Amino acid sequence: MTQSDQDRERHKMNTASTKIKLTILVLIVVVLAFGGIVLILLSGRWLPRGPIAKNANELKIPPLLEDLNPDPETAEYELEAQYGRTNFIGSQQTPTFGYNGSYLGPVIRLTKGEAVKIRVRNQLDFATTIHWHGLVVDGDQDGGPHQGVAPGETWEPGFTVDQSAATLWYHPHIMGNTADQVYYGLAGLIYIDDEVSAKLNLPKDYGVNDIPLIVQDRSFKSNGHFDYRISMMGAEAGDTILINGTSDPYVNVQKGNVRFRILNASNFQNFEFKLSNLIDFQQIASDGGFLAAPVTRGSLFLAPGERAEVVVDFAAINSESVSLLLGRQEIMQINIAGEDQNLSEVPEALTRIKAIPEGDDPPIRMFNLESMGISGTINGKYYDMDRIDEEVNLNETEIWVVRNNGGMMQTNGHPFHVHVTQFQIISRNGKAPPLQEQGFKDTVYVGVGDEVRLRVRFTHPGIFMYHCHMLEHEDNGMMGQFRVS
Repeated sequence: MTQSDQDRERHKMNTASTKIKLTILVLIVVVLAFGGIVLILLSGRWLPRGPIAKNANELKIPPLLEDLNPDPETAEYELEAQYGRTNFIGSQQTPTFGYNGSYLGPVIRLTKGEAVKIRVRNQLDFATTIHWHGLVVDGDQDGGPHQGVAPGETWEPGFTVDQSAATLWYHPHIMGNTADQVYYGLAGLIYIDDEVSAKLNLPKDYGVNDIPLIVQDRSFKSNGHFDYRISMMGAEAGDTILINGTSDPYVNVQKGNVRFRILNASNFQNFEFKLSNLIDFQQIASDGGFLAAPVTRGSLFLAPGERAEVVVDFAAINSESVSLLLGRQEIMQINIAGEDQNLSEVPEALTRIKAIPEGDDPPIRMFNLESMGISGTINGKYYDMDRIDEEVNLNETEIWVVRNNGGMMQTNGHPFHVHVTQFQIISRNGKAPPLQEQGFKDTVYVGVGDEVRLRVRFTHPGIFMYHCHMLEHEDNGMMGQFRVS
């Protein structure tokens, strides 16, 4: 055998050896990979949840507050305003306030006709209140500036729930310090159920296909503390959006109908929501409860204090995930997987809405809103706790005309909130309100130059507030009070 023949033979042997080694290596990799997948499946860590890209934190779902009274017709709750430390970003801890926890509060679930008692303890070093925003109660149970709770003290309001199913909320309403207390975490949701909501086959599995979304803008310093910045113009917009106190959240949903109860809990900013694939959704409720029928919408505008309930049909979406947007900003990733097991639906009709009876010649009141940066007036007056601005008759329907006259250093409109009523919007600038505003509301957005006419009726006595729900405006004088008797 020549030298060249020997070289060729050695080359063949080396090639064969290399192929054998490569084959063995490939087999080892396949076995290891298969074994790893099996281990992951057995451990339950691999689930069809869709991609989790930028959004890395699972959405927190507020707990339901425990009813301490076993009587089905009576409910007793305990709330404690307290200090906390909350992890929002990375490993940093942010000093915060919360109810029964470090940030925000539990959902209080009530039923129409139920007698309710709530024991409120203030463990903070300063006075606070809890205002039941949207709840119809007597003046001394409302939680406005007159019901301050001193440090270490307890307040025990009681009332009977006398209104339809709705998504309401609670937050401080202490004069001059509401904005700070809400910014640092004092807020929570209230759900009211009734016979109408019980009969409707809407999504109602709390936290699964009936999901609360408390949306807030916040800024953070380099040490993780809140960077709450105000100027002559008002509160600066936060650079981070929190949903239920979660930064960069994702939520997992099934292919089917999912109901979102959305609250704009921002101090100062308006929000407009839409889905990244621009799919339409159904709005089923506004502040005070169900609309007469679902309204098909492609986006949802909410001013501070406003709420809305919407239903999204994720069975109609082919992708594994979509994003909830504010403008062009992604604020929550929604991962879609698994079939809907609840078979809920959105009916063509939701409830019957009767017009508040006016009578022949209802009284008409005018409210002129003017602001100058962070401060503002209503009818040319700054708030004075010792002054009654309007005297209102109990159970008498009135027409309230709210005008935004603009002002210096003003770029946005005002969300006008009225305590202890759910009003009806008669007109916007002389025209019928859009369908999504034809239910009951307690907060209405009034743009610069707008005139909004409201039909209101007060069924409980006491002293109550009307004000701009941009909280820095409220704290700086843009509020009045009325007595119902």
